[in-house]
Amino acid sequence: MGDGISSRIRGRGRRRRKPGRRRRAAVVAAWSAAALVLVGGSGLGYVYFKLNGNLNGVDINAQLGRDRPAGSGNGSENILVLGSDSRSGANAEYGQDGGGARSDTAMVVHVYKGHRRASVVSVPRDTLIDRPTCTDSNGTAVAGQRLAMFNTAYEVGGPACAVKTVEQMSGLRMDHYIEVDFTGFKKLVDTLGGVKITTTRPIDDPKSHLKLAPGTHTLNGEQSLGLVRTRHSVGDGSDLGRIQLQQSFIKALIEQVKSVGVFSDPKKLYDLADTATRAITPDSQLDTVDKLVGFAGGLKDLGAQDVHMVTLPVRYDPADPNRVLPLPAAAQQVWTALKQDRPVPASATRDSAGDKGSAHSVVNTG
Repeated sequence: MGDGISSRIRGRGRRRRKPGRRRRAAVVAAWSAAALVLVGGSGLGYVYFKLNGNLNGVDINAQLGRDRPAGSGNGSENILVLGSDSRSGANAEYGQDGGGARSDTAMVVHVYKGHRRASVVSVPRDTLIDRPTCTDSNGTAVAGQRLAMFNTAYEVGGPACAVKTVEQMSGLRMDHYIEVDFTGFKKLVDTLGGVKITTTRPIDDPKSHLKLAPGTHTLNGEQSLGLVRTRHSVGDGSDLGRIQLQQSFIKALIEQVKSVGVFSDPKKLYDLADTATRAITPDSQLDTVDKLVGFAGGLKDLGAQDVHMVTLPVRYDPADPNRVLPLPAAAQQVWTALKQDRPVPASATRDSAGDKGSAHSVVNTG
C-alpha cells in the first residue's frame, strides 16, 4: 500500500474514543462441547438441545458466494476471530454505542496441517486498508472505500464484510468465523474460575478501571476485560501496545482452559460449555454441538507453547499517529508463509511498529 496521503480517507475521530476489547472463546466452546459428548451420559439429549439453542450462526459462505480464495486442501485451517464492541444490552456499561458495533479486536488464526501448531496474526483496528464493496446481512450493497480503517468493515457490512476484507488483504480463505462480545468474555472467565497471570510492572489505567501491583494474580472476568482493554499504562500507550498485552493474556487463557479439569467435574463442564456457547457467534459451519465437536478434535492438543503470535507488520501513519499503515512487503511475507503452511519468518516483523515496545513483557503466565 502506498502512502497516498493527500487522497487518504480518514476514519472519524469518534472511533478513537473508548477502547473496548474482549477475548477469544472459540477453543473453549469447542473443547467444552467435545468433553460433554464424552461424559454427558443419559442427559446428553438435553445437553445437545440446550447448547444448540445457545448457538446462533452466521452463514458467511452464502453471503460471500464463490468469489473467494481457494481453501488450502491440506488440512490446515484459517479462522477469523473478532471481538465486536457493540455497547447495546449488557455491554452498555462500557459506554454508548456511537453508530454501530465495530471489530475492535481481530485475529487471523492459522492452524497448521496436523493441527499441532498455530500462528495468530493480530490486525490493528486502526489499520488503513482498501475495503472492498460488500453486501450486508440485509442484502444491501455497501460501497468499498480506499484507505478506510479496518474496523469499519464490520461496522458497515457485518461479519461477512469483515471476512471479505481479510480475505482480500491476505489472499487466504477464512474457513471459519467466530465473534465474542464484552459480556460473554467476562462470564467465560468467571466460569473458568479466573485466569492466572503474573505482572512484571504495575498497571494502573483509570480508563479500563484496572489497577494491579507487580506479582501473580488470578483475574476475574471484569479484571480480565480491564486488562485486555488497557493501553494507557503499558508500552507507548497505543493500540499496538494493547495488542501485545492481549496476546500475552490469550496464552494465559489457553493454559487456564487446559488446566481446569472439566472432565472430572460434570457440573463445571456443563457450566463452561453453556457459557462458552452463549459467548460466541460462529459461522454456520460451527453453529451446532456436533460441528463444534468436530472443530474441537483439531484444536484440543494446542497449548500456549504451540501458538506463535505476531501483529500484522505496520508503521505509524506519518499524517496521523492514531492510524497505522501496513508494510506491504513484510505483510506479504506473513500471508505467503501462512498460505504455504510455513511459520511466519522473524524477518517479516523485524521493522514493524506492532512488534516493538515492551508491552509483551508486562504480563506472563503465572
